[in-house]
Amino acid sequence: MDKQLLKQQVCTAINEHAKEIIALANSIASQPELGFKEHNTAAKIAEIFNQYNIPYTAGHAITGVKGRLSGKTSTRNIAVLGEMDAVTCFEHPLADGNTGAAHACGHHAQIAAMVGCGIGLITAGIMKHLDGDVTLFAVPAEEYVEIEYRNKLRQQGIISYLSGKSELIRQGAFDDVDMAMMIHLSTDGDAERTVQIGGTSNGFIGKMIKYIGKEAHAAGAPHEGVNALNAAMIALVAVNAQRETFKDEDYVRFHPIITKGGDLVNIIPAEIRMESYVRARTLDAMMDANKKVDRALQAGADAVGAQVEINDLPGYMPMINNPAMSQLFSENAAALLGQQAIKQLHHHAASTDMGDLAHIMPVIHPWIGGVTGNAHTRDFMVSDPEMAYIISAQCMAMTVIDLLADNASQADNLLSSYTPPLSKVQYIAFMDSIGKR
Repeated sequence: MDKQLLKQQVCTAINEHAKEIIALANSIASQPELGFKEHNTAAKIAEIFNQYNIPYTAGHAITGVKGRLSGKTSTRNIAVLGEMDAVTCFEHPLADGNTGAAHACGHHAQIAAMVGCGIGLITAGIMKHLDGDVTLFAVPAEEYVEIEYRNKLRQQGIISYLSGKSELIRQGAFDDVDMAMMIHLSTDGDAERTVQIGGTSNGFIGKMIKYIGKEAHAAGAPHEGVNALNAAMIALVAVNAQRETFKDEDYVRFHPIITKGGDLVNIIPAEIRMESYVRARTLDAMMDANKKVDRALQAGADAVGAQVEINDLPGYMPMINNPAMSQLFSENAAALLGQQAIKQLHHHAASTDMGDLAHIMPVIHPWIGGVTGNAHTRDFMVSDPEMAYIISAQCMAMTVIDLLADNASQADNLLSSYTPPLSKVQYIAFMDSIGKR
């Protein structure tokens, strides 16, 4: 069947199920959960898969749900992803009152778009015309938060890496996938109907830092103590003194938080805990910046006679969008919205674990408008549900058709000229080298 006709049919089918797709998004937004804890969200996705007779497996990296739509042949397999987790933002109007979890980054829209894409492909009868399968994968824990909690899971052997996609790669959940795509809502509060294509973003190394001093009475005998908080403060000043040595083009970022600042105001702080990332545009820049940060962190301890423990954790790889897949997505978005809606991205200093997947297979991660407020804040809201949930689903479904129609010729051509930056073995070796610090 003609590809354009298939695209028309899938878009019509997604429109016909718009209320259901939007209801799912609202349901997930009303019950947000943090990473590796998305049990209610996973149950909602499983319920949808059962409703549409989509075979699936669950429990991937604790909560991941992986469904599969079969084509007329299984020559190729394209994954359409959606992230299940929220961030902590107690001030958000839809935040969980106990945990502070809130979908202030729009991951609920990713799940809605993923499910909408699948519903359209099924109900319009598209899969029987495609030479390949489509994996609908709800993945956990994209937001790299609650580091101490996740590190305990790591120490218990439940996970090895602290983000969902990296852990799924390690577990082999993507071994049967040739390429992957997902959408993300614009993080700059773009209320317009725009689609931002391509670009790169930072990777990072995670860090847990502990300064160990000696307690003493803060007023009566401060000379008998070793102030771990002073060590941490000096270390942060020392890191700031390094900033002019970071190249502008490397987009280096270091943004620590203190998770324990002392016990009582009248006791010299004997233990200070910090968390941070060292972000940069390339792996080499990440490693170079990390050495400088470690040197500064050690200097803070040396200055006051404290000790410091620096625990480096495998974080994210820099993001790379595949140009051929980006072009297909761009053309489909333009067909729905007009060419004026398409914007080309360059570099973004934030990070996503989609970058990890991008190092072993072709992926795309376009950004969709239809939101107000900035990401990870109380103001972040979907203002245009059709854009966020429906048009995004249509763009992905149309791109799937491009890749898998005509004997999957587009997918074959793309893969024949593609060389991954890393093999899976090389990727795991790099991640493990960070985690052994």
